[in-house]
Amino acid sequence: MLLDDERAYRAVAARDARFDGCFILAVRTTRIYCRPSCPAVTPKRRNAEFYPTAAAAQSAGYRACRRCLPDAVPGSPEWNLRADLAARAMRLISDGVVEREGVPGLAHRLGYSERHLTRVLTAELGAGPLALARAHRAHSARLLIETTDLSFSDVAFAAGFASVRQFNDTIRSIFATTPSAMRAARAATGPAGRITLRLPYRPPFDAAGLLAGFRASAIPGVEHVTGTRYARSLRLPHGQATVRLEPADGHVLCTLRLTDLRDLGSAVSRVRRLMDLDADPVAVDGFLSADPVLRPHVLSRPGVRLPGSVDGAETLLRALGHTAPGEPLAHPDGEVTHLYPQPAAVDSPVARALADGSLRVDVGRDADELHAELAAFPGVGPEVAAYVVMRVLGAPDMPLTSEDNAWRPWRSYAAVHLGRAA
Repeated sequence: MLLDDERAYRAVAARDARFDGCFILAVRTTRIYCRPSCPAVTPKRRNAEFYPTAAAAQSAGYRACRRCLPDAVPGSPEWNLRADLAARAMRLISDGVVEREGVPGLAHRLGYSERHLTRVLTAELGAGPLALARAHRAHSARLLIETTDLSFSDVAFAAGFASVRQFNDTIRSIFATTPSAMRAARAATGPAGRITLRLPYRPPFDAAGLLAGFRASAIPGVEHVTGTRYARSLRLPHGQATVRLEPADGHVLCTLRLTDLRDLGSAVSRVRRLMDLDADPVAVDGFLSADPVLRPHVLSRPGVRLPGSVDGAETLLRALGHTAPGEPLAHPDGEVTHLYPQPAAVDSPVARALADGSLRVDVGRDADELHAELAAFPGVGPEVAAYVVMRVLGAPDMPLTSEDNAWRPWRSYAAVHLGRAA
């Protein structure tokens, strides 16, 4: 949803929430950046400028609006629509790769030099990988400050900061306040040991259809699905976790229990992808409803989402029929008692390739390259490959049906409509 400045300003003047997360409004006179739907007085056109990311606005010296919280919005649908280097990098940065592996690790995963990666991200997104990761850390820190009683030194460590001083300086620079003031203004925290968040989405949202899809393929012990809630275990970079997701009006209530708080940012990113919360359903439904075959399905189920993935290896193995639960959780949570097994515990050629790293299925992959690699792998084939790429990368235009070229660039969503109708 890339916009020129004039269209962006019209969206701001209309306080159009559909554009929240798609671009950032920065006001020259106040040096504050906002989401497009911020309820504050619309700035004059000459005082408004626009950035593709919050990190770009921060790098230009702007601080976050404390009224509209511009980091607490759905992400841009661009990162799924685009298959370029910038989009792949953004997905990995949101998953915390820079905090875990540094910029060299990010560049290696993407197959480019650090210099080239920095040049592309700066040109495309207005900020390099370090600035983008800093914005990600600041968002994680704000969540921990507002939803836990952790000491600020523990918050700094969990969010990925190198020191408490760096943490304090970043909070003051981005949010124009102190961690103490931010915590004093928070709402009541949830139960001890849990982090409860509201994950926003762009309406409409077909929550019932998404939950029904999860329920049809749920693995007992690993997942538990009811008519109003989805719960499952998570295997994250630093430890185990469980999550409960309850769709509500305008947001999904997300309750996490983490064994290592450094995994908060990765958990939130993966859960958002699992439920396709960054989609633009108005654009998808508007296009697909023009087709006479799909129109009745779209009108009866507005806001259909693509079922996503929290782990690429798991998604591939499940698509190939491996549905046995793995090791027991150290801390069971109700009906969620087990983790999905690691590839090394599964006896199949695909699992062995995943375990030794010769096959990599993660959010940093290019959709076409991953599809070709999976389709050529013995025992996988093009149909399973397309399904896995759709779920792992949130790819909106995978060829999942035989006669679907007219539905470009939303073939994945068309296939979900047809599958649910069947």
